[in-house]
Amino acid sequence: MSPSLFRDDAARERMEAWYERVREAIPTPTTSQTVTTRYGATHVLSAGPEDGPPLVALHGAMANSALLLRELWHLTKQFRVHVVDVLGQSVKSADAALPVKGDAHGRWVGEVMDQLGLERVAVLGVSWGGFATLRFAALAAERIERMALLVPAGVVNGKVLEGIFKMGIPMARFRRSPTLANRERFLGNLLTTTDDDWSDYLGDAFQSYRMNMSVPPLAKPSEFQALRAPVMVIAAANDYSFPGDRLLLRAKELFPTLTHSELLPGAKHSPPTTDEFREWLAGKLGAFFAGA
Repeated sequence: MSPSLFRDDAARERMEAWYERVREAIPTPTTSQTVTTRYGATHVLSAGPEDGPPLVALHGAMANSALLLRELWHLTKQFRVHVVDVLGQSVKSADAALPVKGDAHGRWVGEVMDQLGLERVAVLGVSWGGFATLRFAALAAERIERMALLVPAGVVNGKVLEGIFKMGIPMARFRRSPTLANRERFLGNLLTTTDDDWSDYLGDAFQSYRMNMSVPPLAKPSEFQALRAPVMVIAAANDYSFPGDRLLLRAKELFPTLTHSELLPGAKHSPPTTDEFREWLAGKLGAFFAGA
């Protein structure tokens, strides 16, 4: 039996409490369901008109569906948004991680879609959720109507030494000594804005999760030759994990149907979490998914 994703029961309870707190702050009604897959029970948080065009979204590492839906809630005015709690990266789905090698992530996404009754759908992947989306696109390109990727993993990696000094060492120092000063040094290289509760949430998350995730392999152009869906990629200029300029260049190599690309100036891996940015992002994504 694989070890728990969480350091102890108290850590899991902290993350569960955070989930409920954030869900209550989403400015639109939400519905919750858990679907069955061979890889483990998977939670899905949905919002928006039930007869609206479906949109499936996958969140980043150590995040959850409530956090992402809060950032995307403007899209629920136009779409029925289903945010999936990624296995191995959320307190709401099964306490089990998927292997990064092979097609497990792609098959898992496909089974979630089957359980939601969605044959072909628009998909949005954010960070680690972008990696899962890529694996699904490589496995079942015909099931994707449109695909958007926001600071996705699995396209490029940052420079090793820069990653160590900007992210690795500050993170290790904070996990060893979780002072406010150490947290600010670490998250200052990850977050674009720090004036909301993302800093508090991530501070708890990095202390609660075991951090046993592997670096995902990079995608290959040959994997997307069957992809016919339009693709949008949004990258962050100051992203130490997945450098924005390099990410957009490689996206051109990977996706023959890339139609939209955007570089967020001044943004770090976690883009702004302001109301202004949320509206801007929803406008960009909404127009793309609507076919504009």
